[in-house]
Amino acid sequence: MDFIKQFLAEANQIIAGLDKSQIEKAVNLIKETRDQEGRLFILGVGGSAANASHAVNDFRKIVGIESYAPTDNVSELTARTNDEGWSTIFAKWLETSRLKSNDLILVLSVGGGNLEKNVSPNLVSALQYAQEVGAKVLGIVGRDGGFTAKVADACVIIPTPNPENTTPHAEAFQAVVWHLLVSHPKLKIQQTKWESVK
Repeated sequence: MDFIKQFLAEANQIIAGLDKSQIEKAVNLIKETRDQEGRLFILGVGGSAANASHAVNDFRKIVGIESYAPTDNVSELTARTNDEGWSTIFAKWLETSRLKSNDLILVLSVGGGNLEKNVSPNLVSALQYAQEVGAKVLGIVGRDGGFTAKVADACVIIPTPNPENTTPHAEAFQAVVWHLLVSHPKLKIQQTKWESVK
């Protein structure tokens, strides 16, 4: 029972510590991208890749913005990993997708990418490519946000009340934040099913 109480208490701390101004910036970035007919590319690895897939659905269906996650195509992902190397899978995918300056990259990550520690170098490479073409960057990341936080136009960092639970909280709160975003009145254009049932 002690662990349960502690974990839920940490979740309360995280909610209280979320930077609402960065969330508001994220709302405005997404709205601006949609208004300019830009696309949203959502990048994540591991559990964050599963979150990216779910988030693509929500942004397409609820927000009405053209959205994609490279990790949804396992054939291309594994072919690129095998033939070109893990670190360039996202950058090369974005290059083939003809990433433009009116597009937006959303990174979902626990650490945000760190070349020195060789953690998620594929995210770093993708963000460097985004900078080259002038695309905007948004992050929902844990810890200190890594490379994502350094280069993002808006970055929601999930607070870390207990380093022992960094990953589960970061990945869980990615979902909380993106669900907040797709529910925001500036972005939401389509009613969700259960809210529309009388």
